[in-house]
Amino acid sequence: MSSNSFGKLLTVTTFGESHGPAIGCVIDGCPPGLEIAPEEFAHDLQRRATGKSRHTSARREADEVEILSGVYEGRTTGTPLALLIRNTDQRSKDYSNIAAQFRPGHADYSYWQKYGIRDPRGGGRSSARETTMRVAAGVIAKKWLRQRYGVTVRGYLSQLGAITPAGFDWSAVEDNPFFWPDAAQVPELEAYMDALRKSGDSVGARVDVVADGVPPGWGEPIYGKLDGEIAAALMSINAVKGVEIGDGFASVVQKGTEHRDLITPAGFQSNHAGGILGGIATGQQIVASMALKPTSSLRLPGATMDVEGNAVEVVTTGRHDPCVGIRATPIAEAMLALVLMDQALRHRAQCGDVGVVAPRIPGSLDG
Repeated sequence: MSSNSFGKLLTVTTFGESHGPAIGCVIDGCPPGLEIAPEEFAHDLQRRATGKSRHTSARREADEVEILSGVYEGRTTGTPLALLIRNTDQRSKDYSNIAAQFRPGHADYSYWQKYGIRDPRGGGRSSARETTMRVAAGVIAKKWLRQRYGVTVRGYLSQLGAITPAGFDWSAVEDNPFFWPDAAQVPELEAYMDALRKSGDSVGARVDVVADGVPPGWGEPIYGKLDGEIAAALMSINAVKGVEIGDGFASVVQKGTEHRDLITPAGFQSNHAGGILGGIATGQQIVASMALKPTSSLRLPGATMDVEGNAVEVVTTGRHDPCVGIRATPIAEAMLALVLMDQALRHRAQCGDVGVVAPRIPGSLDG
């Protein structure tokens, strides 16, 4: 198995390259009877897409989903669900000058060492274009989780460079191109990104993703821990260099009396653990964060080597994001939803007969 698949009972396999004819995925294990139509993928795919604002890559893909199998008369059949998206806006000539060079900060050199060959056009398989299919698969997971268990998954950009939200309002997140939770700060972000793009440099970001309504009990001990699989899923996203569950690294400076989430009949008093204890959901809000590195495709010159071992200077031209984190929120949501759906199916398979166990503690003091 060459690691292009993830999940156990819900298994997603993606295929395709950034500048190939198409990208796609096969979703195996989706329960039968879920209503799904091609147009249902459009909303989340547009949220992830480039070309929506001047702050992302100018590449414009139609991202129209073709359902090739696994659906009959508008409902999933339980057989493998195959989705395909044609690539329509490739500009492979943008990479002709650097096809024989290793771009610093990219997977060019590591792919070369692993396979002895690589597709230099837009990063090939290592391109963030691959995440389009994760978002498409996540549409199915989100819908199933919402209908079957009332679980909702949503995210937001929680840091852009050194800028953090001054306030928080979920209703603001979908009304700006940054997925930012404070509408009053959007002009500041616009000005920051305009200056960054003009300088030719890039910056990193942080995305937070949360799931509400997850019942207690999902997850497995030791090797199938819910937080472990969420961390692996988020780390698999392009440019992610760090993942936190709950308070994450802030736990280092906390005392035990501060970090432990005290329990009362009215509910948990806090959620420093991010809704997971011992690898198993507590019924609280699942909270995860991921840190994305600055984009490495820069028009500013830098030192590297070519495939012949010669020292050269590289300048990356073409269409690139000055901050990949701006488009990462829908991807993080998709990966969390896919992990939760897989874990829900696994829990149902092993422990479906257990039922509701008393006492059932509210996830928070607010209910």
